[in-house]
Amino acid sequence: MDIASLKAALPDIKLEDNPRIVQRKSRDFYWYSPVLKRQLEHITGDILAVPKSEAEVVQILGACFDNDVPVTVRGAGTGNYGQAMPLAGGLVLDVSAMTAVKHIGQGTVTAEPGAILAEIDKQTRPGGQELRLSPSTYTTASIGGFIAGGSGGVGSIHWGGLRDPGNIISLRLATMDGSEPTVITLEGADIAKANHAYGTTGVITEVTMPLAPAYDWSDILIAFDTLEGAVRFGEHLAGMDGLLLKNLCVLDEYCTPHLKRHQPYLPKGAAMVVVVAAPFAASDVVFLAEAAGGTVTLRTDTADAEAVAALPPAFELGWNHTTLRAMKTDPSITYLQVLYPPPGISEKVLQMAKTFGPEVPTHLEFVRFDGAVGCFGLPLVQFTTEERLDEVIAIHEAAGAPIFNPHRYTLEEGGMKQTDAVQLAFKHQADPKGLLNPGKMIAWDDPDFDYGKPYLFPTLTTA
Repeated sequence: MDIASLKAALPDIKLEDNPRIVQRKSRDFYWYSPVLKRQLEHITGDILAVPKSEAEVVQILGACFDNDVPVTVRGAGTGNYGQAMPLAGGLVLDVSAMTAVKHIGQGTVTAEPGAILAEIDKQTRPGGQELRLSPSTYTTASIGGFIAGGSGGVGSIHWGGLRDPGNIISLRLATMDGSEPTVITLEGADIAKANHAYGTTGVITEVTMPLAPAYDWSDILIAFDTLEGAVRFGEHLAGMDGLLLKNLCVLDEYCTPHLKRHQPYLPKGAAMVVVVAAPFAASDVVFLAEAAGGTVTLRTDTADAEAVAALPPAFELGWNHTTLRAMKTDPSITYLQVLYPPPGISEKVLQMAKTFGPEVPTHLEFVRFDGAVGCFGLPLVQFTTEERLDEVIAIHEAAGAPIFNPHRYTLEEGGMKQTDAVQLAFKHQADPKGLLNPGKMIAWDDPDFDYGKPYLFPTLTTA
């Protein structure tokens, strides 16, 4: 790795080698996990590059290829799994200056990877359109980072996840295959080569995403006396195909004390269902909730406008914002990602709630999964030891509730638990030296890895 020669080869590119700045840009939200915090706390790159265009990205990748410098791409840094952390040092490629929304069409938008999701919607909403999907970090997350490191989120109750056909239209990808890197367009099934690949197969330089009709969404909070009532209503409501929902979340009584700004609407001891609905669907949601024994504590389309303006949007009560808010009041809290597949979603959830109680408070996000109602659990976890965390994971998996482990930094351990042969084959073509985000794709380093134990990249083993 020849950093001096790299700098000499990039005289017109914005570079930064101040150690403090480089370290800050070498980090994402890895600290959500106490395991990753221990493993990755010391990680930093050697130099930072801030390209302003696709042409500059290509120039940087070519120079890094010639000088054997690893490249880790960074968007807004809101990922939770260490995706954007340079395990092998080298160059951190910060695409936050590439923010242009290049085209808005009938049902589509094309943007550069550093464009913030909320800023994209600001430009599409005057035409009555908005993005289908976003993480709860909507106001700060970039579109390129969402595609490279995310999976779905707000909107998934209606549209499914990013992996579902139609939720990404096309990607432009700069590879690292030589001194003059290739730029290719991925469409259809080929999108999976770069979607949720942590930048290991190329650098996204442009995305085209589908748009949906935009609404002044109504936030509805519904209290239930029991967790069972809330969970069963959530599963029932998720199956109402005639209702247009943007998010559907369930929180038990142990989660709600952490949600400070909504406290007047969160009765003590109650389990809550948090719904984001189109305005024309709000009254039907309320009717169904009350028929199921729930009590509506907030409905923003009919509430006092001044009171509503003081609240964050309801989607910031869900997904990993729940975890973030809980960590602010209790730093010992972390979380898990659980899949509750149909059938029998409610029964599996309630079994886990009974097993763990306040040690693992219940937090659910209902989604469309392979076209059917599915459910992701993002339970809070009262962290004690890594050994106990592994026990909690094993108990879930034995009960038929698979874990997408947020305490692992690799692609495979975070969910697939097997090599994605298509992604690996494409990486051999797009990155023959293995310089793109080294350490994040186990199969590149160890094709025969035993998934019964955590993988450690060599620099972490040494540390």
